[in-house]
Amino acid sequence: MQDPKWLDWAKRIQAIAQTGLAYVRDVYDRERYEQIRDIAVEIAAARTGADDATVRELFATDTGYATPKVDVRGGVFRDGMILLVKEKMDGLWTLPGGWADIGLTPAEAVEKEVLEESGFITRAVKLAAVYDRNRQGHPASLFHIYKLMFVCEIVGGSIDPDHEIEEAAFFPEYPLPELSLSRTTARQIGRLFEHARHPGMPTDFD
Repeated sequence: MQDPKWLDWAKRIQAIAQTGLAYVRDVYDRERYEQIRDIAVEIAAARTGADDATVRELFATDTGYATPKVDVRGGVFRDGMILLVKEKMDGLWTLPGGWADIGLTPAEAVEKEVLEESGFITRAVKLAAVYDRNRQGHPASLFHIYKLMFVCEIVGGSIDPDHEIEEAAFFPEYPLPELSLSRTTARQIGRLFEHARHPGMPTDFD
């Protein structure tokens, strides 16, 4: 599922403004890039129903050259079932994971997220997929996001979710609980089962 045109335009305009503001030296050019960002804010706010200040704050958190954000997710298996965590924010289930932190490798980032959200110490053993979130059937997002999906093996720990997680549990491939589709889709979980069953499969991408 592709982003609607208005959202694609808003994100591209925002990226031009963000990159321009990162390198601009002339005060008048800075004002022009700020005006361009304001247009992106107005487009996004008008179509989402959010107020301008909220959208502007979201866009302003990104600085420097505009690049996609990186979301890491871990496929952790035990007894043929996959680990999912239930988010307190929406009460729905997802693969453990989140934004990759500065200073960590992708594998370290997903291992950290799995530990914090579930209590399990894991080792990332395979990069199963690198997905463009826009092409994965997720609800629309104001940001362009790449999703790195890892198969991980448990090396220690036990279920002990952090303050953002209501519950953690293992599930078979079918049926799955109600998923937080902004984070994880059933197709992605299915692909992780395939990669766990067939470790020699090539990494999915795009």
